[in-house]
Amino acid sequence: MSLSPSDLPAFSRCMTDKNTYKRTEKEIASVHAASSEDVDRAIRAARAAFKAPTWKKLSATDRGRLLVRLSELIEERKELFASIDAWDNGKTYELAMEDDLPDSIGTFRYFGGWADKSFGQTIETSPEKFAYTLRQPYGVIGQIIPWNFPLAMAAWKLGPALACGNTVVIKAAEQTPLSILVLATLIKEAGFPPGVVNIINGYGQEAGTALTQHPLVDKLAFTGSTTTGAQIMKAAAPALKEVLLETGGKSPLIVFDDADLDQAR
Repeated sequence: MSLSPSDLPAFSRCMTDKNTYKRTEKEIASVHAASSEDVDRAIRAARAAFKAPTWKKLSATDRGRLLVRLSELIEERKELFASIDAWDNGKTYELAMEDDLPDSIGTFRYFGGWADKSFGQTIETSPEKFAYTLRQPYGVIGQIIPWNFPLAMAAWKLGPALACGNTVVIKAAEQTPLSILVLATLIKEAGFPPGVVNIINGYGQEAGTALTQHPLVDKLAFTGSTTTGAQIMKAAAPALKEVLLETGGKSPLIVFDDADLDQAR
């Protein structure tokens, strides 16, 4: 999928003292919902890429360069990404430009710098022994992100996993799938080998379940509801897979018609 600014609809700003935006119920796009078979193909592609010399033997410094290059490509297209997330997610263009894009760009750049700075150590024991640690990637990481920060959440999940040499299958939220699909084109443009990053869309009940229960996934990372997080822990338990959960969102705000919008922002 490839989009340019000319592909996006014009946003109609209401010229009022409240500086609000219009919205409609018009469908803006549709994407393919991955089946369990699609998920299986993505995971097998990630497993093959993890073992392939193009990724496995790539130096940590070169992995870092790929991440930095990806950050540069996002920065070059930040207006496009801000427009897509305003269009798809509902946050304002200004918020996406001022918060989400700097965060996403900075995350990939940060982990690009860390890629060749994660290493083991030698451990003092006794003259008769030589002890050392060696840090190695897990393998295939299954990741699931929520709707509220589509691009930034992808960066938070992808950045550290790729910096450490893992391969990834990441599922976007079904409500906000568009910006990560555009990100996929930049991952390819940056020079990542095929299969290193696999992006799927779909519903949690089918695609999410297939991802969390697949035997070839070595670790799971999830951001979302506590209930779903508990289900993912159960799915990972039989194989003793490591799970990283960020759950329990709180403090929602409801803005009513009589609110002072300047104060509500």
